[in-house]
Amino acid sequence: MAFYESVFIARQDLSTQQVEALTEQMAGVVAGHGGKVAKTEQWGLRSLAYRIKKNRKGHYTQLTIDGPAAAVQELERQLGLNEDVLRSLTLRIDAIDMEPSAILQAKSGRDDRPPRRGDRDDRPRHDDRPRRDDRPSFNDVGGDE
Repeated sequence: MAFYESVFIARQDLSTQQVEALTEQMAGVVAGHGGKVAKTEQWGLRSLAYRIKKNRKGHYTQLTIDGPAAAVQELERQLGLNEDVLRSLTLRIDAIDMEPSAILQAKSGRDDRPPRRGDRDDRPRHDDRPRRDDRPSFNDVGGDE
């Protein structure tokens, strides 16, 4: 059997549970036609490069499939018929890589970054510049009472 990667984008107004149910439904389509889903990745809600059917964001999901071409054709047909799916793309690959995809590796790499240099709390302050709490309030200015 051949190996495939299929990525689809679901509408932004779906909940995470609905996207997971859609993923399970598509995995069932593959299993029903003699294939199996070797790996599933939820990439989360991401911004689109351009609007698709009035949506600016979408839930990305990747399925790695080990199955016959008939299973993939039925998967693509079901993805095309489903109103919750904005776009899909299926590619044939040489081998299944069980490591996390580049998208998930980049997402987990963001947590390890050091804080940015321009944080407001670390900024040096000049002593002659009045601080917010040193400024006179409206009542201290004086006026008619």
